[in-house]
Amino acid sequence: MNNEQSTNGYSLKDFLPLIAIFSIIALITLSHQLYYGWNIKDCMRIIMAAFFLIFGFFKIINLSGFAKAYSMYDLIAKRVYWYGYVYPFLEIFLGIAYILQWKPIETNIFTLILMLISAAGVFNELRQGKQVTCACLGALFVIPMTYVTLAEDLIMAIMSLAMLIVA
Repeated sequence: MNNEQSTNGYSLKDFLPLIAIFSIIALITLSHQLYYGWNIKDCMRIIMAAFFLIFGFFKIINLSGFAKAYSMYDLIAKRVYWYGYVYPFLEIFLGIAYILQWKPIETNIFTLILMLISAAGVFNELRQGKQVTCACLGALFVIPMTYVTLAEDLIMAIMSLAMLIVA
């Protein structure tokens, strides 16, 4: 096992696209906070907007590839294949809704439900020990599904719940 290799067979290199994107999201959020002043609610809103827009756009680059990969583990896409074609546009819509602060209660309720369903599908695959490629960045990058994927979904769900509580 080399220095980069973890016990599960994945290396840091496997997650470089995610690290790069999360760095960009952090930079966008930090820039917004420095310019407009620190506000935790705005911080979460900007993180969510950037997350959904970036991840949604990566998915539509190869929409059919995303739909195929997503149908391997998502609870809804496994049963309703065309949902995989709709999901990236739901993410883009949510990103725009967060930027515009459009109907924040409805947006956060929808996000909470969407992310919990997604997390349940990911958890189910991880629990069964299946080796599935994560479709989080569409079919453009081959990223293994790990507890990082589950954490992404749960963090988004927690932030939407927190924004509902403080609304």
